[in-house]
Amino acid sequence: MDVVITILALLAIALVALGVYATVKAVGVAKRGVERTVTQARRTVEDTTLRAKSLGQVGVAGELAQLRLSLRTSMRATQDALQAGASEDASLSETIVLFERLSVHGRELDDELKRLEREPDRSTVASRLPDLRERTERITHSAESLRWAARDRARKFADDDLDLLSSEIDMEAGALRHWSETESGTGTGTGTTGTGGSRPQAGSAGTAGFDAAAETPAGAPGPAAEPQAITARDPRQRTVYSWEKTDRPEPETRN
Repeated sequence: MDVVITILALLAIALVALGVYATVKAVGVAKRGVERTVTQARRTVEDTTLRAKSLGQVGVAGELAQLRLSLRTSMRATQDALQAGASEDASLSETIVLFERLSVHGRELDDELKRLEREPDRSTVASRLPDLRERTERITHSAESLRWAARDRARKFADDDLDLLSSEIDMEAGALRHWSETESGTGTGTGTTGTGGSRPQAGSAGTAGFDAAAETPAGAPGPAAEPQAITARDPRQRTVYSWEKTDRPEPETRN
């Protein structure tokens, strides 16, 4: 009895622990989902604000907003392209490491541009715009190089796979049409032999016929005609085999 109680107690503890673990995992998944949704919403709002500033404002503020929008758009597009390709191409792992190092410089530049948007001394900000523009172009150019290299690599793999698939399909299509080639070859062989020759029969009879034809000199009378396997094709009727024919009686000669 004590053993049964102990087993039931252990089962109850295991069920409680399993329930707590499942609850913690579910809460963690829900929390990550909420954080992801909030991050995406915040990013969308910030991008919309930057786009509005770059179009609606002129001067230093408008150019800063345009630089931030260009930087964020390029980095995000590269990140999405690399993450999508990494699931199918393991060699992109090194490329992702390089992009993460580039992302550190991109975040630093974005933070600096964000601080300069609130800087009241517009003359100082304007004097630093050429350097900020050059840094933005260098980072976006590097990001675009990684992004297009990954896309070209994926397209090359897709083209190679399509070429291989096309070759296999052509081979399979030829194999499926083999019956038509066989019929064409059979018709040509029987049409050209005429009444003077035919294919040798399978087995010993076919071998004997072949040897006899090879040893008989030209012009000499050959051996007695063997039953032909396939007769010449008659254009007026279907192919008729020797065992289906009935010999016509020779007409009697009248004196």
